[in-house]
Amino acid sequence: MLRVLSLLLAPVSLFAATAEVPRAPGVPSYQVELASNAAGTTWSGRETVAFTNTSADPMPEVYLRLWGNSHGCEAVQVVGATTLPDCTVAKVVLPKALEPGDRTSIAVDVTLTAPDREDRFGRSGAYSFFGNALPVLAVHDDTGWRLDPDVGIGESFYTVAADFAVRLKHPDGITVPSTGTMTDGVAIAKQVRDFAWVAGPFRTTEVKSPSGITVRTWATPTVSVDAVGGARAEAVSALDDFGRRFGTYPYGELDLVLNGRWTSFSGMEYPGFVLLISPQSPVTHEVAHQWWYGIVGNNEYADPWLDEAFATYSTDLHDGAQQAGCWPGSLPVAITRDMGYWGAHQKSYGPYVYTYGSCMLHDLEREIGTAQMAELLATYAKAHWYGVATPADFKTAAQAATMTDLGPFWKSHAIG
Repeated sequence: MLRVLSLLLAPVSLFAATAEVPRAPGVPSYQVELASNAAGTTWSGRETVAFTNTSADPMPEVYLRLWGNSHGCEAVQVVGATTLPDCTVAKVVLPKALEPGDRTSIAVDVTLTAPDREDRFGRSGAYSFFGNALPVLAVHDDTGWRLDPDVGIGESFYTVAADFAVRLKHPDGITVPSTGTMTDGVAIAKQVRDFAWVAGPFRTTEVKSPSGITVRTWATPTVSVDAVGGARAEAVSALDDFGRRFGTYPYGELDLVLNGRWTSFSGMEYPGFVLLISPQSPVTHEVAHQWWYGIVGNNEYADPWLDEAFATYSTDLHDGAQQAGCWPGSLPVAITRDMGYWGAHQKSYGPYVYTYGSCMLHDLEREIGTAQMAELLATYAKAHWYGVATPADFKTAAQAATMTDLGPFWKSHAIG
């Protein structure tokens, strides 16, 4: 995502010397049924989550992330879980500790109300947006439960890929595009990290890319016909290009939701579903996120550069921009700092994570060669397809792509 203002168990890496850290809960599936009010601003119903304890220890509880409560505690309400004081975490104590390898499910009643703000979870006139609104399982890894906060910029999300089946009941007068493909009134999305939808009287178009991917647009009246066409054409081109470079786009369709009135962000990616402010949105960047974070996951709080720098670099590849000489030289801090640091140093977040991060990747390409860099990215994506990659994974993959010792390169390019 670019800001204007500034659970399937992961596969073993082909490059790692040891097995990837087990993340739990694993192999999640979400069954959701929600009904809206007349305006589509409030949705209520039940969410059932099945999962497996993929850790080595008994699991007495699990946690849900209520990211929609980042700006207040009323937007996402759950019954059947205990919401913790910061409102973005809810705890569910299991009837008995789930043993390693065992599977169970939990169910919560959910009420989601789009806040009165023009944001990815919010309202804009007659249109409501439900990005990061649905409760999703938190992740337990080698550091314990990751319950990191939203710091007000960028993203702090961290989920494993999961299957969603979501039925959204609504009046005939509103349109409700969402993540996934519609089957008998249920949106089915397999191996995705989140589920988003919007509601309102959108106007829509549909085309197919040369490779056969359906691209739909959903626009509010603030977006011109020309802007819709431009965003659609850019997305079609980027989808097929990135599919050739990094691996075939797996979701079959991509929905672009265009609005001209968001002020807190210029674009936000969800699996198969992108929110864009038009006409300023960096469409290609948001499409690149379908691979970097969507397909190849990462902990966005701990390692924001692993998706933002890669999406920025991918945009340059698509545009043919080599960015020669863009690296600024010695940096006072590493570009690999976490969102806790960038939240406290917000002016540095964009330059370091997006710009310097992508410059580092351009310099890596110059260091190992263009053909080797292309093979590296394709192989790295394949190794972590639907998984969760770490900085160590990428560094190991890069070293495997060249005979040159990359130790000095990482040091000179602020990769801690």
